[in-house]
Amino acid sequence: MQDDGYFDDRVASRYDESSADMFDPAVVEPAVDFLAEIAGSGRALELGIGTGRIALPLARRGVPVHGIELSKAMLARLRAKPGAEDIHVTIGDFATTRVDGWFSLAYLVFNTIMNLTTQAAQVACFRNVAAHLQPGGCFVIEVGVPELQRLPAGETIRAFRVSETRWGFDEYDVATQSLTSHHLEMVDGRLERLSIPFRYGWPAELDLMAQLAGMSLRERWSGWNREPFTSESRKHISVWQKPSARHQA
Repeated sequence: MQDDGYFDDRVASRYDESSADMFDPAVVEPAVDFLAEIAGSGRALELGIGTGRIALPLARRGVPVHGIELSKAMLARLRAKPGAEDIHVTIGDFATTRVDGWFSLAYLVFNTIMNLTTQAAQVACFRNVAAHLQPGGCFVIEVGVPELQRLPAGETIRAFRVSETRWGFDEYDVATQSLTSHHLEMVDGRLERLSIPFRYGWPAELDLMAQLAGMSLRERWSGWNREPFTSESRKHISVWQKPSARHQA
């Protein structure tokens, strides 16, 4: 693994294509609507901005966006897109990297919080976000609910993609709350494999991380259209809020 982490040039060059379903307007627009509403007239900070799937349309709504991104290869793909000149990006680890100014919104989408593979790093991320938010500002995370309850008894591996040329499997380790996503793909007649480590967390654990950072849960949904969050939900959109100046006084 190099400075770009697991998102090096090989991965970045095919990222948009391999995640094409996530770039569908039907997926992107509800997320942008939700985030723009929370940002209001303030600035937004995207942690793990990637190739700009959310940042670019959010900026087109008039929300000033600043990103933090570890991978220079992913950033290069963002910079090649129209409108990227309006987005400022700082290279670094979003758990600890600081940028100038205050934000009304910080957000992590598409399971990116799980890229931090220790509990300590995830706690540091919440504290870093709280340090960037203006009073009353919000932190939004989109992340999957661990699929453990859907695994057969004793099983630790779940297939999440099976096609003619691509296969994906998540391997869980309950003792460490870690999972490894194994990606296999046929490229030019050759099988390529990429295994990426993640750390999963339950909603209640993330609520505690927010509390440690001085924030509290404002709302939680199972989708960007504010579908109710239930025991059957496969992901959650959670919003934690920093106290307003009035409540801090």
